[in-house]
Amino acid sequence: MTDWLIPDWPAPVGINACVTTRSGGVSVAPFDSFNLGDHVDDDSAAVAHNRSALNSRLRIQPAWLKQVHGIDVVEAAPAEVLQADASWSKTPGVACTIMTADCLPALFCNKAGTQVAAAHAGWRGLAAGVLEATVDSFADVPSDVIVWLGPAIGPQAFEVGPEVRETFMAKHPEAADAFVPGANAGKFMADIYQLARLRLAAHGVTAVYGGGLSTFNDERFFSYRRGARTGRFASLVWIEAR
Repeated sequence: MTDWLIPDWPAPVGINACVTTRSGGVSVAPFDSFNLGDHVDDDSAAVAHNRSALNSRLRIQPAWLKQVHGIDVVEAAPAEVLQADASWSKTPGVACTIMTADCLPALFCNKAGTQVAAAHAGWRGLAAGVLEATVDSFADVPSDVIVWLGPAIGPQAFEVGPEVRETFMAKHPEAADAFVPGANAGKFMADIYQLARLRLAAHGVTAVYGGGLSTFNDERFFSYRRGARTGRFASLVWIEAR
């Protein structure tokens, strides 16, 4: 048995989503146990076993990405690993897949249930507009797109410098509300969920769900800030194959 998460959002019938956790795999410490990242120095055979188990359990074809903290959005392609930080799909059984260990994973679908997407939003990608770019991959108006925000580093653990605050405030002055002074002089504690909701709202997205699960505090998830040598969990969304 695993403790994987099923997002609680009003997705249309036929839209499925899942977030893996650290449990259910074969990787050994510090990647224990369901590490899906093939770029973190885990044993390659263990990662391959975990990925195969993911495919079998969910009966999907994950489309993995080489994530680079950018804003490129590509069509999900299970046969190759594309360099991008978001993907979209209209093909049943193909899962848009994001790997994280503190960054924000965001899952998308349209209200018609004909398209899904997933985005990887660290603060750089979030500030650069990766969520907005993902919304724009839909032909639908933004108000017809539904978003679920997955587990990410919580505001009690996400310490950033003043340059991060200034970057967000340069486009949205109201982003100041997402930063509070930290314990260390000149530093701020950032609420990545609040920042994501602000960016989405400004882009016309009104249906945003999820948020609030901190990867740093919840040991079900891998967290880079809790231990830099760590694995990656996945957030996936797909149209059910009929």
